Amino acid sequence: MSFTNINGKIIATAEAVIPADNGAFRYGIGLFETMLVKNGQIRLGSYHWQRLFAGMKQLFFEVPVLFTATMLEAEVLRTVKRNNLAAYCRVRLQVYLGSGGIFGEGPQKPQYVIECYPLPEDNMLLNTNGLVLGIASSITKSTDSLSNLKSANALVYAIAARQAKHNKWNDALVYNTQGHIIESAIANLFWVKEGKVYTPPLTDGCVAGVMRSYILEQWPSIEERSLTYEELMQADELMLTNAVKGVRWVSNIEDKRYGCEAIKRIFATLFNHI
Repeated sequence: MSFTNINGKIIATAEAVIPADNGAFRYGIGLFETMLVKNGQIRLGSYHWQRLFAGMKQLFFEVPVLFTATMLEAEVLRTVKRNNLAAYCRVRLQVYLGSGGIFGEGPQKPQYVIECYPLPEDNMLLNTNGLVLGIASSITKSTDSLSNLKSANALVYAIAARQAKHNKWNDALVYNTQGHIIESAIANLFWVKEGKVYTPPLTDGCVAGVMRSYILEQWPSIEERSLTYEELMQADELMLTNAVKGVRWVSNIEDKRYGCEAIKRIFATLFNHI
């Protein structure tokens, strides 16, 4: 039996419910963090909390004094322990607006749900079989002030993921409204050209990924630059990153084949000590 935490109350997942008038369900007013817990600790936890609380401020949440990163971390680990998954698991923490109208009538305090799932032991190993990607069609992502949030409004990503499944790809890349490729349905994007590593800038509308932030902090020589389709097809190597999977090597897009030598070095340098 699995257990879910709703606002501090841990109950059987099959019995977990939230009110139908919550802001995430009605209007997409919510944020989520997908975290890796290993040996009873949240990996890259400070990055998650910084992003989450900055996002709540941007979405006009009225955050109570006791609603802190310390409180949420304790609730995450309590939920993980209740599910007997403290050794290794994936956690989804969703923070959402309670009841109220679109103009902010009623309380604007955050509510939360914590779910956790087991992971295979080889989850963080660099994949030896490269991912096969495609490019999502007929959808684009805006580059406004909300674009960098990991928000409950994930329709663009959901459709991109469904296109990937339909086409038997492992994932799908997403364009922004300016015609630049910015990320995949579930990950940030890095590419290598002639030994130099690049990633799209936040101004292009990609999610401000936790693993992306960590990599840029650890490797300041990486350049943030917009990516066109032509440059994608001329890149030497390509990788996807997120907080749970770490680094994933991409081997193919259409007829293009990508190498993995620089990615192996990045993986060995950055991830063996996390």
